[in-house]
Amino acid sequence: MRTIILLVASNIFMTFAWYYHLKQEGWPLWKAIVLSWFIAFFEYVLMVPANRSGYAKGFSGFQLKMIQEVITLVVFVFFAVFYLKEPFHWRYLVSFALLLGAVYFMFSKRFG
Repeated sequence: MRTIILLVASNIFMTFAWYYHLKQEGWPLWKAIVLSWFIAFFEYVLMVPANRSGYAKGFSGFQLKMIQEVITLVVFVFFAVFYLKEPFHWRYLVSFALLLGAVYFMFSKRFG
């Protein structure tokens, strides 16, 4: 559970680092880059212990990456809808369902 909590917190910082500046159209590029790097520092402070903890508890590198990608998408959905004010389309739900299928296969022992 610690791994998941750290990954969620890390992805919140990552999402802000990568996309917050999109609504700041008047900012020069250098300012967006500096602020993004500052925010990304906190992403790394959380991501590295999350991955180390998860790996030590038995997750494979592949599994950690898949978990991280799903968390990234969930965090981004909230960010895009509530901060960027972008509409959420049904095709995104279908895409996410397919990704959840990938997660199922990643963690399933039945398929070898």
